[in-house]
Amino acid sequence: MAIFAPLVRLFVLEALSGFVSLLTSILAAVAFLTAFPSSAAVGRCASLLLALLLTFSAARAQVQLRGTIIDKDTKEALPFASVSVNKTTIGTTTNVEGEFLLSVPKLPVTLILSELGHLRDTLRVTSNAELLRIPLASAVVALPEVKVGSYPYQLVNHAYEEIEKNYGRKYFGKAYYRQITRIAKEPTELQEVVWNVKSSNARIEGTTIAQGRYAAVPSLTSFANFSLYTKSYGLFDANADTAKSLALLSPNVVKNYLLELKGVLAGVDSLKGGIAEIAFETRPELTRYRAEGTIWIDIDTYRVVRYHMTTPNFTATTNNVNQKFRNTRLELEMAFQSTEDPVAPLEYMKVNLSAELITPGKPAAPLSVESFTYFYDTSRTPTGLPYARVSVQDRDLAAIKSVKYDPAFWTNNSAVKRTPVEDEVIQSFEKKGAFGTMVKPAEKKPATRRR
Repeated sequence: MAIFAPLVRLFVLEALSGFVSLLTSILAAVAFLTAFPSSAAVGRCASLLLALLLTFSAARAQVQLRGTIIDKDTKEALPFASVSVNKTTIGTTTNVEGEFLLSVPKLPVTLILSELGHLRDTLRVTSNAELLRIPLASAVVALPEVKVGSYPYQLVNHAYEEIEKNYGRKYFGKAYYRQITRIAKEPTELQEVVWNVKSSNARIEGTTIAQGRYAAVPSLTSFANFSLYTKSYGLFDANADTAKSLALLSPNVVKNYLLELKGVLAGVDSLKGGIAEIAFETRPELTRYRAEGTIWIDIDTYRVVRYHMTTPNFTATTNNVNQKFRNTRLELEMAFQSTEDPVAPLEYMKVNLSAELITPGKPAAPLSVESFTYFYDTSRTPTGLPYARVSVQDRDLAAIKSVKYDPAFWTNNSAVKRTPVEDEVIQSFEKKGAFGTMVKPAEKKPATRRR
């Protein structure tokens, strides 16, 4: 027994330096030895402790690579670009600022970098002493030989049929949602929520809140349920009346939309056809609904890769009956995870609103609401959680306050860390003494007594 004491002490010291979770396994092994002090038990425990030590050593040996992926020509950051290590399963994606953090066992490594609309590239990394800044060139856009006007309509129709056929395949995981409201360019609301989420190949099916936090300051207006647009929008709805549907992916695409094939982006696999980029807009005669945007469709599998749409048809009201919006513009983007399967789960959604807020007796104030949702830990395994469908009666802040706030959850959540809040937003709330769970209220200076 005594010969294993140094090994146990080594584990305890290492665990206390950053891997406290290992203590559970160590204590269990020691308890096992105490209960069954046989030579066989000692041998098994020694093997267990040695395995834990090797695992710990491997974890401690990880090398952290940090960097940003940008467009070679515009120098703009490329969000959600793929970063992977050649000939391994190690990989990640960039955040909304094009930044990434990747842990690798050792150096040197060869990174494979790819993003929709840009050429795939590789980079050999031999040191992590500096931040990587990696430019990607725009992908070659080629029009297919078939240039007839019906081709984009055929692609959209096939994409609709694929979504409808595979709509019954559900995914279960988590989604991280952030919302920032600005009035006259000043942040007034900040909400972050992690949902347990059920989704399909076209939309969010239902959510249940896991954690939430917020910050806010008194302002001209606030949004009670802006997440409604993220939770309710989708490319396809099995319950919708297809005869009346105004969605792009519906049997009515020819009647309701004008389509233009902008080109076919070169795919990662040169043996495959690539990704068709199709611009769309509602026909002029369709006056009750206006929309325009772009959809990207894999021309081999007809799987929707990304979808971007803007519309001026935003008719929501504020919490003040005397206020109204003017010159509204709602922008929505959906992207799906990269996979070889014909069906892919959601990767992220963005819903942004811009407008002018009109308040009697006050000048028009520019208003914007930006929301971003990132899906992670997605699988096909049902969880049994009570996922609730979206409702116009939902209230975001009330949902956040219904769950006990856990600071450690936010400190240790990798999904939150991958897209940190802008410093200027946090500083703005701190200066104004924001209330909520996200930032601490400004400290009050002690009153000075006059003598």
